[in-house]
Amino acid sequence: MRRRAIPILVAAVALAGCGSGSKHAATTTAPPANAGFVLQPPAAAPSFRLRDQADRIVGPQDDRGHWTAVTFLYTNCPDVCPLIANQLAAAQRADPDLRVIAVSVDPKRDTRAAIRRFLAAHHTGPRFRFVRGDRAELRPVWAAYHVASLPGSSGTVSHSAVTLLVDPKGKERVLFDAQVTARQVLGAVTRLRS
Repeated sequence: MRRRAIPILVAAVALAGCGSGSKHAATTTAPPANAGFVLQPPAAAPSFRLRDQADRIVGPQDDRGHWTAVTFLYTNCPDVCPLIANQLAAAQRADPDLRVIAVSVDPKRDTRAAIRRFLAAHHTGPRFRFVRGDRAELRPVWAAYHVASLPGSSGTVSHSAVTLLVDPKGKERVLFDAQVTARQVLGAVTRLRS
């Protein structure tokens, strides 16, 4: 039942601006205005192994014991991705326990150098990892998180621009759309910690 409902929520949140969507629905509860969709019951976040900007192999399973935001971005994005990166970087500055893993949706152009420039431009810290790979490596990750990635016009990529908050036990807890803010992420972490 949960897996069949997931694409419905994704469609409801999907492809706004540069994108929006993920894998979650089962039962969702909308907390206070724009605070994301609480996922009930929490399920294990899919694991993956991809290389980050420092060429380390990482995945959400490596962040057990910490809150982790998993999101889907690309470095040449003209609109939504930079905003998401800025908000998640701000959330990390406010909460030293928060980790971020951004998964590339543009394997051709998201080179290690492009990712490093993007992260520097958005003042992210070392706990913000941007993972990449070729299409064959990324496609299973996109599928596991129900994320679409399609070539758009003028070199853009239409993609699901969601952020998933994963708890320290590796469970999916809250799904945010493309308008995610640092305040929303921090608020969700505070509520779920108590």
